[in-house]
Amino acid sequence: MENQLIEVLKERFEMNPHRHGNVDWNSLVKVLDDKSLKIITKMEETGGEPDLVVLKDGSWIYVDCSSESPSKRRSFCFDEKALNDRKKNKPESSVEAENKKMGTRLLDEALYRELQSIEAFDLKTSTWIVTPSEIRDLGGALFCDRRYNTVFTYHNGADSYYSARGYRSYIKIKQG
Repeated sequence: MENQLIEVLKERFEMNPHRHGNVDWNSLVKVLDDKSLKIITKMEETGGEPDLVVLKDGSWIYVDCSSESPSKRRSFCFDEKALNDRKKNKPESSVEAENKKMGTRLLDEALYRELQSIEAFDLKTSTWIVTPSEIRDLGGALFCDRRYNTVFTYHNGADSYYSARGYRSYIKIKQG
């Protein structure tokens, strides 16, 4: 599986140079250790289409670059508290639990907007993002999408879930 994953990642890397600037594939593949590849495999298997993105600060992340929220990471409420508080029609899991299982981190608003500055994502779906505790403590959670060539941030009850709302995640990569 590892060799097959490497080939998929290499093809995606070569097809999307705007995401990673002057990074050379050989430099990247040298720093992809077993732990990172295991996590990236989970991202790939759940529809994330992960790729390297070099952020404005120069750091490297592997992040979900699927055009819409990852197909197998939708219909989850925000966190375990929301899942436990829900009395009827509970979703299968929460974003918090699924991120923990994968070993990834949820995008915050700034990172979501930076990703959107590279290319347009979530034109038909939406994505849960890290929510400040003062909002979460009141029962809410934040999500984003892109409509009308603009990135919007919205709120919803943390216990809500929709077939068109998922989550994007990422891991930091040691630079070569």
